[in-house]
Amino acid sequence: MAENRDLLDEFIDIKNDWQALSNPVSDVANALSANPEEVKTWNPADYKERPRASANSCVSCKSGNERACTLCRDVCPVKAIDMSEGGIEIADTCRKCGLCSAACPSESFTAFQITPRKLYDRIVRAATAFEHAYVTCTRSLGRMPEGNEVVLPCVGCVPTEVWYAILADYPNVSVYLPLGICDRCRNTTGEDALAEHIGAAEELAAKGMGVEVDERALDHTKNHDFERKEFINSLGKQGMNALSAVNPAVAAARSITKKLDENTRRINALTRSLEGAAAPAPARARRVLTQRRQLLLTTLQRHPKYAVRLHPQRPVCDSEKCTMCGECVNACPVHACELSDNGIFKVEAAYCNECGACLAACGEHALAFEPYNASELVVPDKEEIERKKRQAEQKAEVEKLKKQGMEQLKRGLDFLDSLNLGGDDED
Repeated sequence: MAENRDLLDEFIDIKNDWQALSNPVSDVANALSANPEEVKTWNPADYKERPRASANSCVSCKSGNERACTLCRDVCPVKAIDMSEGGIEIADTCRKCGLCSAACPSESFTAFQITPRKLYDRIVRAATAFEHAYVTCTRSLGRMPEGNEVVLPCVGCVPTEVWYAILADYPNVSVYLPLGICDRCRNTTGEDALAEHIGAAEELAAKGMGVEVDERALDHTKNHDFERKEFINSLGKQGMNALSAVNPAVAAARSITKKLDENTRRINALTRSLEGAAAPAPARARRVLTQRRQLLLTTLQRHPKYAVRLHPQRPVCDSEKCTMCGECVNACPVHACELSDNGIFKVEAAYCNECGACLAACGEHALAFEPYNASELVVPDKEEIERKKRQAEQKAEVEKLKKQGMEQLKRGLDFLDSLNLGGDDED
C-alpha cells in the first residue's frame, strides 16, 4: 500500500495523530487517573439483554389460539416462554440470546440493542467505515471488539430482513464464527436459526454472505477511499487548509450518520406514502409497519429488480363462508385487515407480515393465503423522484445557459474576425 500513498494520505495521518502529538502523555495520564470501575473491560453480559414481551402484538394472544404461532417457543433454547395464561411470560431461565425477537413475525419481543433497525444501523456503520465488517457473537470473540466487529448475544438473533438489506448494499460484511463454536453453545437452536435467516436472505438477494472462521484472518483495515473522500469533502465544505481541517475520522463518522439518516428519511417517506395510499384506519386501530417490514420495503424501493425473487402471499376471504364477525380484524397484530360494512374483506399488503393470526382467529375457516405479485410492494420514493426531477431541471437550465454562452462567445469572435478582416481590406 505504501507505493500508493500521496500527500493527501500524509495530511490524513497528520490529522489523525495531531492530538497525540499535541499531548503525548494524555493517554497514559488518563489510564493512571481513571476510575478502574469506569475502564471498559470485556464482559459478555454487556451485549445481552432480556427481551420485553408485548401480548398486544402477539399472534397467539391476539387470535386467542395458543397454537396459532409457536415460533418463539420453538426457537427458545431453554423453553423460557409461556403463553398458557393468555399473556407472555418469560422465565428467569432466559439466556438473553435474542432468538425469540428474530423469530417473531410481529416483533412482540423487544431488546433495545437488537431491534431490526438497531442491528441494521450497527452493521452499516462498521461496513461503511472499514474494508470488512464482521458480525459475531460473544462466545466467538471473547475480547473487546474492534470498530468493525458487531458483537451479538447470538448471530441467530438477526432476522432475515436485516440480512437481506445488508446483502443488497454491503458485500463486505461477513459472519465470524470459529469452527465448532456453535457445537459447544448452550443456545442450541442458534445455529439453525442463523442458517435459516441467512439462507432466506441469500435466496432473496441472490448473493452469498461471507463467513470467516479464523481470527487471524480478520481484517481491521479502515475504508481508505471512504476516509479520503470525506476528508476532501470536509476541506471543500469548510474552506479550511489541510492542517486545520476537521479530523477525517470525525468527517467519516458524520458521513456514516448522514447515510443512516437517509435510510431513516426513506423509511419515514415510505410510511407517509403507505398511509396516504391506504384507506383511512380508525385511530384505535392504526396500522403498524414493523421495523422488519420497513427494511424489506426500503430495500425493494432501492432495488426494484429484487422483487422477482419474492413470493409474498396475503389472506383472501371466501365470502360464502364469512359471517362478518370481525374476529380476523381484531386478531391482526398490525391492523392490516379491514372488513367493510358491506362485508368486503381487504388486506393492506404492505403492512401484512403473513403471520396467520387472521386465519387462526376465523372460526369459519373463510380465510386462506393466496400469492400475489411482489411488484405491488415496490413503493415509489416520491421525495427522491421530486429531488431527481429538480436536479434534472437544474442540469437542463445549466446546459441551456452554457449553450447560450457559447453562442454569444461565437458571435463575439465572429464580430472580432469581421473587424480584423475589415482592417485588412483598408490596408
